Amino acid sequence: MTTPLPSWPPRRTGRRTTAPYVAVPREPAAPARTGRRWVRRRARGMTADAAAAALDVARFDARQNSRHEDLAGDVRGPAELGEWERIVQLLADAAPDTDDVVRADLAAAAAAAAAREAELREAMRIAARANELQALRELGTLDQAEPREGDEAVRDELTRRAGGYVQDDVGAWLARNLAAHLGHYRDPAAREAAASLLTPPVLAHDELLRLVLGADVGQLTFAARLATTEPEAAGDLAAFLTLARPER
Repeated sequence: MTTPLPSWPPRRTGRRTTAPYVAVPREPAAPARTGRRWVRRRARGMTADAAAAALDVARFDARQNSRHEDLAGDVRGPAELGEWERIVQLLADAAPDTDDVVRADLAAAAAAAAAREAELREAMRIAARANELQALRELGTLDQAEPREGDEAVRDELTRRAGGYVQDDVGAWLARNLAAHLGHYRDPAAREAAASLLTPPVLAHDELLRLVLGADVGQLTFAARLATTEPEAAGDLAAFLTLARPER
């Protein structure tokens, strides 16, 4: 008995041959990376204030989660918190001038620095002028000089250097120039301001010199003694003498 040969071409059947199944390896889950990517999507377009508010929420959530033992091994929450902190810092560093609070802090710091610099320059000017007036005193030529704006503060500096000893000669010098409208006292505004910048004996000197033309400085030392013992009385004397000579 012979075996029949297979027919050619082979007969078709309804069955289809499928390729064997091959498992495609999946990327392992990375909760920390997923959390960071989620934060970046949320933060896109945020302002510094909005990012700071989101950071506060993340910190609150982290505190709440820390109370649950089943979340002790969570890595996504800390990753999100760290990413919010990084983004907030980046926004603060990259554009500080766009944040109202930061801009106000910078303006306040700049103003304070400018004020300190101005105070330092003024202190240096007063010290230099005090040295100049002291040299004129030692040369005996102070009376030949004319006062400048700010010499009232220079007189106070000389008083401080002298341990609080009142500088009568400088005060009398200022009073004479105030009465004669010399130096910066040519300006009516400077004469008006002198009422709050000069001491009562100096103002009394000024008024007495106006009333008694040609009066010698030595004749007016009683005003300094009066101011030392009764400063309020010296001020009253200056005010009274002003009434006696109403025209300025």
